[in-house]
Amino acid sequence: MSEPPFPATEIEDLGEALAGPWRTPRNMLAEQTYDNHASLHDDATAQKLGFKGGAVEGPTHYSQFAPLGYALWGQRWFEDGCCSAHYRSIAYDGEPVRAFIEKVPPGATLARTWMQKEDGTEVQAGTASVGPEAVTALDERLKTLPPLEPRIILRDVEVGMKLPRHEVVMAPNQHMGALYPFSLSEKLEKITEPSDWYAKASPWGGPIIPMEMISVLLQYSSRTGGFPTRGPVVGLFADQEIRLVKGPLLVGETYEIERQVEALSGSRRTESLWVRTRVYRKGTDELLATMLLNSASFKESYARYAEEVAALA
Repeated sequence: MSEPPFPATEIEDLGEALAGPWRTPRNMLAEQTYDNHASLHDDATAQKLGFKGGAVEGPTHYSQFAPLGYALWGQRWFEDGCCSAHYRSIAYDGEPVRAFIEKVPPGATLARTWMQKEDGTEVQAGTASVGPEAVTALDERLKTLPPLEPRIILRDVEVGMKLPRHEVVMAPNQHMGALYPFSLSEKLEKITEPSDWYAKASPWGGPIIPMEMISVLLQYSSRTGGFPTRGPVVGLFADQEIRLVKGPLLVGETYEIERQVEALSGSRRTESLWVRTRVYRKGTDELLATMLLNSASFKESYARYAEEVAALA
């Protein structure tokens, strides 16, 4: 029998919920660039948009939920587990945050999740689940999205648009490019919940890709031949769901992915592109995992936004 995956993670039973330890995740995207400019993870860029500094990327927090999912569902969490979250506020580099999961009875496949700062500010809220039957937080959220009017940054994008399949892989020391200027090995030096299953061997043979790094695997090539959005713009992840169907995904394994526009929505400050990415075993139609991602672009960061709105009027 293999050793448990998170021997260094202490979980506290709060009665109606389980809580992980306070952690201080690191911002590893300060050097990220896209569309030839810095991102919201850069202090100066973030401050121009009214934030205190560069943001810790949302999926970084998924690592803090992994021990909680394992506590409820065991090894199954890594095979068909799902994290589904609405990001509610930014966490800054080194800022303490804590993950919580609702305690559910044996046999339940869905639990509410949330993350808080020390002052009680909610960083994200959503669900964790196993299996295909659970109706996740983002399943519900998709039913109530506000319409996108007017459409400026996403004017040329339509629901149902699909990009061709292409191959992706994550080797231990592979630099993941301008969008993710680090390797898996470098991430594992700073990950909040270290595990030998990520770095050495696992019950599935070789090391597995942490859920937060599945986001990197599926996104690092997204700026190559992507959807026809207008820019340059600065954006952020506003909602995200990573679901394993036949997991886990393995380090060094080549997969095929395809992206499809699931929805468009808007808010006072942003235009949102919801994309579902599907992961297939190479050369087959065997679905292994999916990711639903709401990439929200700040209207004010698009230089021609006011001009194009006026032209529509």
